[in-house]
Amino acid sequence: MLRALADTGLGPRLRDVGLNQGLRWILYDHLPGDSWASGTTDVARLLAKVHDQPQPSDMVRGPNGSVELILQSHDILHRCADQQALKLLEPMGSVGQTYDVTLLHGDPVPGNILVSEQQIQLIDWQCPVVGDPAEDLAIFLSPAMQFLYRGKALTPQEETHFLDAYPYKNRVARYLDLQPWYLWRMANYCNWRSQDGDPRDHHAMGLEIQKLKSLNA
Repeated sequence: MLRALADTGLGPRLRDVGLNQGLRWILYDHLPGDSWASGTTDVARLLAKVHDQPQPSDMVRGPNGSVELILQSHDILHRCADQQALKLLEPMGSVGQTYDVTLLHGDPVPGNILVSEQQIQLIDWQCPVVGDPAEDLAIFLSPAMQFLYRGKALTPQEETHFLDAYPYKNRVARYLDLQPWYLWRMANYCNWRSQDGDPRDHHAMGLEIQKLKSLNA
């Protein structure tokens, strides 16, 4: 990915790769800056730029449509000891697949977005896929991910500014259609993580559930 993104300003500059005692290593430039904390319009434009990039060949495909999100969520849920409460919140209905697939960062959480005086960039290009751009929007907007990385969920105003600044309105509309499935998947993920005993993960799960229930209020 770093080779494919060279000269785009979206990520760090690749220097070299190699193999040492059977282990692969990668060397790239340090990016100066701080983890993202405010300014959702800048992130919306950053993700749109990612989604405008050519798709590298042989990329893994991300989940597309509510059926695949449900299957992914069930796989996570089945790893959890406490399943019943979340089973009752599984979204109903369906949203079909889209042919509008793009390159995705795959994990655009605040900790992977670096802001400096010059620019805003993404690091940790470890799980890029080709898929529904709504996926990247959902991960950034996730109440759980915002809480875990910067201590609080986005305000309604911050969410609105983000969605208004993302230039492809058909993709915004699709994200809103799929929002219940994204929230439910993230709630299951946080439930699974919380089994290690970190109370922050349990609180993060509660934020996703609260948001999911508010959609049905």
